[in-house]
Amino acid sequence: MKTDNNVATKALLEIDKNIDALVKQIELLSYVNPTNIEEEKTRFFSSKYLTDPVFKYPTINFDKFKLHRKLFTQPLEQIDDAEIKNLYEDIIYAYSGLIQCIETIGSGKKFYYNCLRCFGTPTENDVENAKFILHFEDENKDIPVFQPKYSATEAEVFFKDFSKKYDFSYSIKQSDKMSAIAMVLNNIQTLVLNSHYTYSDNEIAVLTNHEIGVHMVTTMNGMLHPLRIFSHGFPNNEETQEGLAVFAEYMSNNLTVTRLKELAYRVIAVDSLAKGYSFSRTFRMLHNQYDLEREEAFYITVRAHRGGGFTKDYLYLTGLKKIYDYYHSGKDLSLLLTGKVTLEYADEIQSLIKKELALPAKHITDAYAENKNTNKTVDFILRSLK
Repeated sequence: MKTDNNVATKALLEIDKNIDALVKQIELLSYVNPTNIEEEKTRFFSSKYLTDPVFKYPTINFDKFKLHRKLFTQPLEQIDDAEIKNLYEDIIYAYSGLIQCIETIGSGKKFYYNCLRCFGTPTENDVENAKFILHFEDENKDIPVFQPKYSATEAEVFFKDFSKKYDFSYSIKQSDKMSAIAMVLNNIQTLVLNSHYTYSDNEIAVLTNHEIGVHMVTTMNGMLHPLRIFSHGFPNNEETQEGLAVFAEYMSNNLTVTRLKELAYRVIAVDSLAKGYSFSRTFRMLHNQYDLEREEAFYITVRAHRGGGFTKDYLYLTGLKKIYDYYHSGKDLSLLLTGKVTLEYADEIQSLIKKELALPAKHITDAYAENKNTNKTVDFILRSLK
């Protein structure tokens, strides 16, 4: 590793390692998913959508105050490179914010305000974009590719087969306690499938490209750098990560108007938090006003209201638009695959690679090799978003 000052590099690597050890304990998604979704769904439906669900959450197994203290006692003054020092200040503030999110899960407004600080909330523009998407006709749900037919166990086979394109291995497990139909847990390199769900061919194609092609690729690339920040994540990396993942659906010709509308409903649901809507009111808006089937309306509402108001969900659409524009302006997507990185830190990533503190991406998203999208409506929508 090139450096004029080995002492400074050693200090940086030490600080980076310390932060990594602390951050391994805080996978927000492990804590914010209610453990009693199905029971509460039954109760909510039998109350005629009037009684808000009472969700339970996993127990937090770390000392929150100690974690904050250890983060803030890192000797950043020992990093003599101003650009890197600023990056690590941003990182410490971002992770402190995430700890505050975790420690207030289930305490209503407190959690919501912490989420606002970490993820923000949709702007008027974002809500307009969402409403614009909702004007378009869904694909015909009766086409065989959209028919639910695979259990989670059957779906595993497709993920394993798809993963042969990549030179890495990971674990797959199933869970009946999640609001998503699949997710990657970065800290334990595991793909989790929802055991209650029946997957269609289109969903398998979407999820393999989204979860393995991007989330697992960036997890695996992130582990290869001298600096572990690439593995545990740059500040506010969620928007970039989800944007890249949905963009892989687009490039592999699996992004549908129906899927874009799902992302739009998430924006509408998160926006309802800012308006002070209760769970049942958000649900009734999606179900009655927007004609969403009650199952879908319920899960979108859970995603937005879990924890007390989880605003992250609107970032899928804003992230997709940013990555779409980035790609169409001729920029190199592989820079954003180097780990759990953030588009806004592209210059810093390049600079870290130059300083040999980071490496170019080893694993590259298969879908990014060529643009296979043939859906003219999807292209028109993405181009038109403001």
